[in-house]
Amino acid sequence: MSDTENWDLIIKPKNKWYEMDLGAVWKYRDLMMLLVRRDSISLYKQTLLGPLWFFIQPVFTIVIYYFMFGRIANISTDGKPALLFYMSGLVCWNYFSECLNGTSGVFINYAGIFGKVYFPRLIVPVATIFSSGIKFFIQLLLFFILLVYYTMYQHTFSIHFSWHIILIPFLILITGVLGMSIGLIISAMTTKYRDLKNLVGYAMQLGLYVTPIIYPLQWLKIKLPLLYDICLFNPLVSVVETFKFVFLGSGTFNIYLVLYSFVFTVCLFFISVIFFNKVEKTFVDTV
Repeated sequence: MSDTENWDLIIKPKNKWYEMDLGAVWKYRDLMMLLVRRDSISLYKQTLLGPLWFFIQPVFTIVIYYFMFGRIANISTDGKPALLFYMSGLVCWNYFSECLNGTSGVFINYAGIFGKVYFPRLIVPVATIFSSGIKFFIQLLLFFILLVYYTMYQHTFSIHFSWHIILIPFLILITGVLGMSIGLIISAMTTKYRDLKNLVGYAMQLGLYVTPIIYPLQWLKIKLPLLYDICLFNPLVSVVETFKFVFLGSGTFNIYLVLYSFVFTVCLFFISVIFFNKVEKTFVDTV
């Protein structure tokens, strides 16, 4: 082959572990949107109820919470309707868990494609954020329907909005990136340690109980102060509490906790990209 031959495109491996190459992700945005569309359509393909499962799953969950934690355990909902209280936290948690679960198996699930076709690998986890976001907004719509129902027909609740609502897009971004970052680290580690994938489900169950979804944070401070102190290190706490504060007038808003969540998420994102880039070079040999 002549040294003077000109190529239209030269693909080279990353030489530095900290390179993210976000420009390449944007260049392949059509592929990313195709992955988002595929994930959204194939999730409930060949099911009887189809997209209705986006509504059915959270409805079943909050009803179970209502009887288990509201009626049987008699845990406070801070004076708010139980279904609204649970749904407000569950919307945020479901988005986080979808992003985490969707990215925690990237290297294993896409090993066949990664080994044959070139494209920026970071596209897959980024696409997961968007496809999970579709489900998030559908469940958010269900939450708003409940808000209107309790306001107009039950007269036990009035819609509460504050200027903090401008923070909601920022909090959604934190939730998605946080879930993706943790998922990328898990995905990188599972290329060598497959049993780690089995621990994710148990860790998610534990994470659910250290996030103020089924209880108010202030209630936890009174009942279990030690667990309250542990919960403050959870970056999702500020997201859930601010969400409840904006829409229900419940919960607490702490700007320092929000900043902590932001800084924690940014740092974890860069760490996860380092793991991702490092494993990307050799994962085909281990998967």
